[in-house]
Amino acid sequence: MVVVQCWDDGVVTDVRLVDVLRRHGAKATFNLNAGLHDRHRKFGWIYAGIEVSRLGWSEMNEVYQGFTIANHSLTHPRLEQMERAAARREIAEGRDSLQQFFGQAVSGFAYPFGSYNEDIMQLVRESGHVYARTTASVSHPYPPDHAMLFHPCCHFLAPDLWSRYEMAKQSGVFYFWGHSYEMITDLMWSTFEEIIERISADPGSCWGGVADLFDQEMRTLDVPTKLHAGGV
Repeated sequence: MVVVQCWDDGVVTDVRLVDVLRRHGAKATFNLNAGLHDRHRKFGWIYAGIEVSRLGWSEMNEVYQGFTIANHSLTHPRLEQMERAAARREIAEGRDSLQQFFGQAVSGFAYPFGSYNEDIMQLVRESGHVYARTTASVSHPYPPDHAMLFHPCCHFLAPDLWSRYEMAKQSGVFYFWGHSYEMITDLMWSTFEEIIERISADPGSCWGGVADLFDQEMRTLDVPTKLHAGGV
């Protein structure tokens, strides 16, 4: 079984997350909002009484080295509530900015707030993405009925994660997602590392990239030339 995971929002706790993933050889995709980062770290919001900060462009190449980047829109709005032209800009410019900065084809999209409609799905597809992730949970995510509605198996904090993991072996793909800032205690971090370690040790599973599941379509995408590493 192929195990894939993705993480949203480009926050400072991703530094601790990627350390865990690298220790266990785990692949991951990071869904980023290119319009919400400054050169250096900045305050984002409060979660569970703890300050959440966004990473700065000056460090993101190093933090995400070896991982896949996907688009989460330019500024994380509710796209289906926007004028169509504004929504198109959010989607297309978000992708273009990430491709220029990271120098890799950005083929994936994660809907902000998990919300979408048929028009937004079309805009995401027209902007060059080969799949789009929702926040719905399904037992058998792959192959999706529609590439622009790729539902994961569960959130990484789902209490039934392991039962869903076993069920996913029937379809051959287990897909989970989350935000690293949701781990607010050392116990949560150690529990998460146990999940990654257990999956890595499972001889019946291997880590993959979300976009790799759509490899044939990806071959048609242009890989951009990296422009610079200082910012967008």
